[in-house]
Amino acid sequence: MAILQHPPGNMSEKSIGIFDSGIGGLTVLKAVRELLPKENIIYFGDTARVPYGNKSPKTIIRYAIENSIFLIDKEIKLLIIACNTASAYALDTLQRLFNIPIIGVITPCIERVLHTSHNDKIAILGTKGTISSEAYQQELKKKIPLASLYPIPCPLFVPLVEEYMVNHPITLLTAKHYLQPLKDNDVNTVILGCTHYPWLTEVLTDALGDNTLVIDSASSCAYAAKTVLQEQQLLSTANTPPTTTCYVSDDTDSFKRHALKLLDINIDSYFCCGYI
Repeated sequence: MAILQHPPGNMSEKSIGIFDSGIGGLTVLKAVRELLPKENIIYFGDTARVPYGNKSPKTIIRYAIENSIFLIDKEIKLLIIACNTASAYALDTLQRLFNIPIIGVITPCIERVLHTSHNDKIAILGTKGTISSEAYQQELKKKIPLASLYPIPCPLFVPLVEEYMVNHPITLLTAKHYLQPLKDNDVNTVILGCTHYPWLTEVLTDALGDNTLVIDSASSCAYAAKTVLQEQQLLSTANTPPTTTCYVSDDTDSFKRHALKLLDINIDSYFCCGYI
């Protein structure tokens, strides 16, 4: 049974809520902003507790519930879990608890893989938590039973992005270390199973070669969000300029600097909520 209900009022003009462990979910925010330019967005980055990938499933679920309550209290109409690890472990729990549409990033990404022509050898790059959950592996095996899967935990990628070392030589060396098994096995499709990883696309392409198709979850998730809003008649029709508001649980200044460096988006307001 849901513990929070739809907020009152005109639901179509409410905001989309997005949460992630840190700055990674800003890739989803940008994709949603580009695809749904009329929508207000409220983003929460749990920078005090990043990364999620090395936490236990129980802890990840607790964090996800707390993040969801924070955003739902702000009367959102749709919740996006812009974190692969939280999507893997907490999506079902959140959908049972809260009475608003909730989507994660894993299913939309897999749907995109299904529509590619080269999907017989698929690598999944993710945090330890995402890879250990086997969420991608299980769904891909259901959809493409003959595919060869290569799940690779990449625990150092998130800290490197959070420190804005996306083009650092250490990052390239780390990528080559993680990805060597893929070159050895002639993998043709790579899923970026973490919303931090799109910032590493250039480095990953250098390490993998140009013939490898790299798929990220941000744009796929944005299309899924649009579909849900259309189906439930929740698309905004407002003529006023939309707003983008970001909350973080720690270190607002650092988040702001990185957001401006990593994304060309206008963020109207920043807050360090300190609610945890």
